Amino acid sequence: MAVVFKPIRPKKLSEEIVDQIKELIARGELQPGQRIPSERELATFLGVSRPSVREAIMVLEAMGFLDSRQGGGTYVRSLAERTMADPLASMVERRDPRMLHALTEVRMGLESWSAYLAAKRAENSEIERLRELFAVMEEQAETGGWDAEIDAQFHLTITEATHNTLQIHVLNTIQELFKANIMVALSEFYSKEGYVELLISHHRDIMEAIADRDPERARDKMMEHLTLVEEKLRIFLERERPETR
Repeated sequence: MAVVFKPIRPKKLSEEIVDQIKELIARGELQPGQRIPSERELATFLGVSRPSVREAIMVLEAMGFLDSRQGGGTYVRSLAERTMADPLASMVERRDPRMLHALTEVRMGLESWSAYLAAKRAENSEIERLRELFAVMEEQAETGGWDAEIDAQFHLTITEATHNTLQIHVLNTIQELFKANIMVALSEFYSKEGYVELLISHHRDIMEAIADRDPERARDKMMEHLTLVEEKLRIFLERERPETR
């Protein structure tokens, strides 16, 4: 049987650029939502022509790795975005109680593990970022509650501190869903006296466990926090469910 060999084709410059950028995304050195350097800057860094860079960016856009915004630069897209975000968007917009409860269950799995890994891998700058966000939450709590965006950023910072590329991509993709979950949870907690202080205590415990490099305690404190959120949203679900007769 004759063996058929195919001639080796040298890679084009643009293909080399595509491979390099994909590798940086896979390793987490370019993260979801991060703006990449301009065509001119990339051409200078790589020692290639701007047309080669432009062609590579077009290919990466077509593959779903990058997203160019008119007049706003080019950004890394989440690897999970196309498969996860769209089907859930309408359910989040409706603030479907069942979806919010399901999201809490997802958070319990993903974020407890994020806290565990963050306690092992967080850089000092990431721990400092957690302290900065917590300080804002404490300040806002004095007036009755804090912005859901601050809460979401606190949790996202923990995920980023895992330095697990896929975990970061997945959670970045559904961050808006989590934010809706957080908004409802916060509004429910604020309806009862004492819950703001309890939530502050939970976030402080999680932060300190990560800062102390104690993975088991960080995981347990995150689970304790999200278990309370799950209980509150279960009550919310029961209240919103139409009575059956």
